[in-house]
Amino acid sequence: MGISVAVAGASGYAGGELLRLLAGHPGLDVVAATAHANAGQRITELHPNLVSYGELRFSDTSPGVLAAADLVFLALPHGASATLAAELPESVKIVDLGADFRLTDAAAWQRYYGGPHAGSWTYGLPELPGQRTRIAASGRVANTGCYAVSIITALAPLIAAGLVEVDDVVVVASSGTSGAGRSAKLNLLASEVAGDLSGYKVGAHQHVAEILQATGARSVSMTPILAPMPRGILSTVTARPVSTSVTSHDIREVLIRAYADEPFIHVLPAGRQPHTAATAGSNSVHLQAEVDISSGRVIVTSAIDNLGKGAAGQALQNANLMMGLDETTGLSANGIAP
Repeated sequence: MGISVAVAGASGYAGGELLRLLAGHPGLDVVAATAHANAGQRITELHPNLVSYGELRFSDTSPGVLAAADLVFLALPHGASATLAAELPESVKIVDLGADFRLTDAAAWQRYYGGPHAGSWTYGLPELPGQRTRIAASGRVANTGCYAVSIITALAPLIAAGLVEVDDVVVVASSGTSGAGRSAKLNLLASEVAGDLSGYKVGAHQHVAEILQATGARSVSMTPILAPMPRGILSTVTARPVSTSVTSHDIREVLIRAYADEPFIHVLPAGRQPHTAATAGSNSVHLQAEVDISSGRVIVTSAIDNLGKGAAGQALQNANLMMGLDETTGLSANGIAP
């Protein structure tokens, strides 16, 4: 028997992806998968791909069920984690996939989410300088947002190296429909999404707050786009260089040095652009950098699987660190194709 694990919100897309990854993890054993409306159903009724869970059924999401585990993943809607987490003993380690504990600034929480600020936990992005050690020493970790992973990994090293201006960052990012969750919504019906692109939460996306917090940028203008695909995020991050002498080679070298020892972040060979399909099913980030020959702006493109590195994969990476396991256990840097 390994480390016992419970997944709250296991009926959703991120929760289902967590169950899939945990099924192949040699050191973590799922003892409970909880849901709300779907409590009592077999896991395979909602996740027919998860045949290894056999007759296991969703339990009610209650502190008593979750407290029996050594480690709990909270894959719940934003605002639902704080109350539940407060009822779990300190001995239970928690990774929260929601936004409840990501932000250190209560005013930023109020601006982007509204309502009471629950406080902040250790921010769960190991590739930020010093953050891996903090995560390993923590019993409570706030997983990153999906857009935030793709944008922070593209931008943070450039700001840290002093290559780009901190008050002129523009992002256009496209996400698959699974990023909106599993609840039935008219705008997410196949007939509505197929053959269409549309912006949403333009100028007010909640992940901007953690991007600012994690990168040191002072201003980020973000346009999210709903793309007709089930999973994946492609972000185009542009910023003004501090000098006209900054080249594509300079930008690439900073990214390469920053991620030289990282198992899941890959700076692609010059001229090769990231594809969301190449990261599907993986915990990887694919990056590429150029300097626009017309505007002189720095452009970094980033691709991830929003359910992988953007949610469940990132959560498992954090959990491995928290439990003293090899960080890469149960995770793959390789995508699936075609």
